[in-house]
Amino acid sequence: MPEADAAGEPRHDVVVVGAGAVGLLLGWRLAQRGLDVVVLERRAARTGRSRAIGIHPPGLRALARAGIEAEVLGAAALVRDGRATCAGRTLGTMSFERGGPVLSLPQLEVEAMLERRLEALRPGAVRRGIEVVEVDDRGVDVRLVGVPVAAGAGAAGEGPAEAGWPELRRVETTTRYAVGADGVRSGIRESLGLGWRGRSGRAHYVMCDTSDETGEPSTALLHFEPAGVVESFPMPGRTRRWVARVRRPPARLTAETVAAIVRSRVDGGRFDVAAAGEPSAFEARQHLAERMSVGRIALAGDAAHEISPIGGQGMNLGWLDAVRLDHELAAALAVGAPFEAFEVYDRVRRAAARRAVRRATFNMSVGAPASGLRLRLRNTGVRMLDVPPLRAVLARAFTMRGL
Repeated sequence: MPEADAAGEPRHDVVVVGAGAVGLLLGWRLAQRGLDVVVLERRAARTGRSRAIGIHPPGLRALARAGIEAEVLGAAALVRDGRATCAGRTLGTMSFERGGPVLSLPQLEVEAMLERRLEALRPGAVRRGIEVVEVDDRGVDVRLVGVPVAAGAGAAGEGPAEAGWPELRRVETTTRYAVGADGVRSGIRESLGLGWRGRSGRAHYVMCDTSDETGEPSTALLHFEPAGVVESFPMPGRTRRWVARVRRPPARLTAETVAAIVRSRVDGGRFDVAAAGEPSAFEARQHLAERMSVGRIALAGDAAHEISPIGGQGMNLGWLDAVRLDHELAAALAVGAPFEAFEVYDRVRRAAARRAVRRATFNMSVGAPASGLRLRLRNTGVRMLDVPPLRAVLARAFTMRGL
């Protein structure tokens, strides 16, 4: 049973807000330590589509500690190498074998694995359908105030106030520490009044999954074409995700639209419309919170930093936040839960986020539309990256090592 505070309310060691991939991993690691952890989630059920599919070697090591490495390896597609081309000519290649392959598995499947593990270890730790609307860190503990969310509201993105519902029963929780892992539109970050600063790097993309007709089931293909990059990544079940940069999203997006883009840019591009899923368009943006902690509250994952989601960059960076936070929280709780527990975390993880933003910005710039001299210079630069030792440096960056 959780300890009670002075008012008789249950007091937890840590409350994590957000049951996404980052919040669930952190919750599991803390529960494994025997700490009293609760994960609050606004959504009544896991919904939506998986934008992130890439699991890089540092991310896999984090998942291994959660005991799901074998399950992930059994379900994922292995991306063993990559090849960059333009107009059908190879600009460069890279192998991921030395540092460990990149895995491809939809984020929703990883979240389901993590939640099952957490539920088995600490039944009832994940509490869905609760939206945190108030955070108070002025006392000895952090006080979180939430309201139940009506069924289906999470998918629509509306809260009680926006929907005009009557005032709902308040749910109050006290905790020694709290972590906001509640995504790009983080209510915790907003409650703390932290700035959300835009960084360079912004682009529009369309995306669609279909059967893999390339004949290269373990190769990431990067087509740096004059009209903009087209990337494709292996996925489980002999499928492949296609992502194409566009100047602006089409007014009406269909699988046929994505297929037309792929075929117009990629020599011999094979996109099976009949096997395609529902396409989507998104804008890759970059932001960084001015701080990743205030007092007894820390931010992690997309709540702290937004980088291009292509290749699962944000998800893996968030897992590394969770690994660091796990150690910081355990150390702080072991010495009586001091107020300023996250100073080192803030410095170290913000520096890592800045490096990740720079890498993503470079990747987006390489994939921008280009012609004439700019196209020739871009292709020459990519060819130079294929020469040792730069090839090893590029592979290290692509697999998110060093973050």
